[in-house]
Amino acid sequence: MLHIKVLGPGCPNCQRLEQLAKGVVEELGLEATFQKVTRWDEIMKYNIFATPGLVVNGKVVCSGRIPTKAEVTTWLTTAEMESA
Repeated sequence: MLHIKVLGPGCPNCQRLEQLAKGVVEELGLEATFQKVTRWDEIMKYNIFATPGLVVNGKVVCSGRIPTKAEVTTWLTTAEMESA
């Protein structure tokens, strides 16, 4: 199972990133848990300089932008294979 965190204050870009990741999870039929991390003290633990951020299985895969669907698909499938 994938553990996905969306880092950010809940702005429209954070919401778009969350919906994008959820869409890819559903499309690929993956099992995943989602967590929104909105507190700045928690976000800073991931050492990112801009939000939104995407963390998959404890690893920051993207920050400061909305990735493409293809990028998210690659990150999630890679994480799924590594956790198998």
